[in-house]
Amino acid sequence: MESHVVSNIVVAALLAGMAWAAWLARRSDLWRDAARGLRRRRPVALLVVGIYVVVGLADAVSWVGGFGESLGADIVARHKPRSLIDRLFPVDFRERSYSAPLADVEFYGEAPLQHPGAHLLGTDILGRDILHLVLKGARIALLIGGLTSLIVIPLALLFGISAGYFGGRIDDVVFFVMSTLASIPGLLLLIALVMVMGRGPVQVCVAMGVTSWVGFCRVVRGETFKLRELDYVQAARALGTSELRIILRHILPNLMHLVIITFVLLFSGLVLSEAILAWLGIGIDGSWGQMIDQARDELARDPIIWWNLSAASAALFGLILAVNLVGDAVRDVLDPRTLRERP
Repeated sequence: MESHVVSNIVVAALLAGMAWAAWLARRSDLWRDAARGLRRRRPVALLVVGIYVVVGLADAVSWVGGFGESLGADIVARHKPRSLIDRLFPVDFRERSYSAPLADVEFYGEAPLQHPGAHLLGTDILGRDILHLVLKGARIALLIGGLTSLIVIPLALLFGISAGYFGGRIDDVVFFVMSTLASIPGLLLLIALVMVMGRGPVQVCVAMGVTSWVGFCRVVRGETFKLRELDYVQAARALGTSELRIILRHILPNLMHLVIITFVLLFSGLVLSEAILAWLGIGIDGSWGQMIDQARDELARDPIIWWNLSAASAALFGLILAVNLVGDAVRDVLDPRTLRERP
């Protein structure tokens, strides 16, 4: 199956999952009130995150064809899938080298541009439109944060609940694994895993997931220690309820507020970690971190090429700030300790 077809199927599944989650949330008073609280506290941050999500999903939906006569004799491009973001720009929307934002001539040599005044954020050394690259980088950032979180959270829940609920030797084994991973410098372990598995998006997400689950596992383990001693859990055990049913019906639902808060806060740290990898030369192609890495030498030019670095940094800063603000609001809305402290 073609890669773009798989991407389209994944996007359809994500949209269906979000619709299903929204339907379930509307049926629960707790989640409905939480949604109202989020909209009231951070409306701008939610809007910004929503824009990033829409842009990322639009870049993940692609198909072949539908170019009309714009490609001329370029037969190869006719059979190459293009996303919704790609289709916002002409197929030949490139220059020979650098051009400043909204410029009519090249930055060096002042030769006329093929698309004068059309590059809102300028072009890079290869003549690629910076706005186009920035928009496409949103998909990489969402992939890094989302897919890695989907690896980290199930791992942390599996090991944390097992250690906290059953205790004994299971707890000893899990605690030994956590202590071992925590004793290894995270960045060095991450670099080693990326070098072994490769620099593909999935491989980088797996490597980051392996090195990021320990912190949340500790939180889940401690919370499960407390939950398993509560009266309703003891009553369910006395009535003969199976251990699996107790975990699924009583332990796991009471950890969901931690899951949501951790997902939001973990997201920004994962995106920044990929930027660090890109700075070291082992990031993902097309990411904002790679754009920043490629632009660092441009600051030494005379005159300075500033627009490549500025655009990628602004996009990364905007996403991280918006996600952190939303995470702060999610904590205020869902954390039981915060709810008890309110007047």
